[in-house]
Amino acid sequence: MNKNDIKILLVDDEPDIIEIVSYNLKSEGYQIFTATNGLEAVTSAKKNSPHLILLDIMMPKMDGIEACEKIRKISSLENVIISFLTARGEDYSQVAGFEAGADDYITKPIKPKVLVSKVKSLLRRLKSEKESEETYTVGDIIIDREEYVVYKAGVKISLPRKEFELFSLLTSKPGKVFKREVILDTVWGNEVVVGGRTIDVHIRKLREKIGDDHFKTVKGVGYKFVLLDADK
Repeated sequence: MNKNDIKILLVDDEPDIIEIVSYNLKSEGYQIFTATNGLEAVTSAKKNSPHLILLDIMMPKMDGIEACEKIRKISSLENVIISFLTARGEDYSQVAGFEAGADDYITKPIKPKVLVSKVKSLLRRLKSEKESEETYTVGDIIIDREEYVVYKAGVKISLPRKEFELFSLLTSKPGKVFKREVILDTVWGNEVVVGGRTIDVHIRKLREKIGDDHFKTVKGVGYKFVLLDADK
């Protein structure tokens, strides 16, 4: 995908942040849309269908957490990449962000060049032409890489991008224990630093959507996906 075709929605109530970040991202060739609160963010996301949303947390009218939750419920925005860009660096804030459906969490202050590098890393997750037609089946589950959805016994289950990538990794080799460091490196990448509970949060959400019995925790090591009929 050409850079000029990529749309980024920047949401922050600080004019200086909007100005600086917009300037640096526009200089890279991206299309930039802005909003100053959560309500505007939801409206703009519906209207402009961005590929990436950079979202502050503490904002008037509607905070970033609630805005993220609302955006994740919009069917046309199922595959949008959402990253918080906020001064809130506490562990509980990060957990709340991932719980709301975020793909990443970036803390301010951050140097413009580093932020641009983070954005490029996030945008590399946009599917390529070759990946777009790839589907595979595991038991009664079909994983559709084109739509970033899962079908279990014929029922469609839409997943946020990070949950899908984690699920795709675990189901690539049912029964194999994936170590936590391997999961972090494969799903989040070396450039992205995430809290220790990030994997746990995503696994818990997958248990709720796919079925608790499919996921096994190997304490102190990692996780694995199992086929239930093969596990009996």
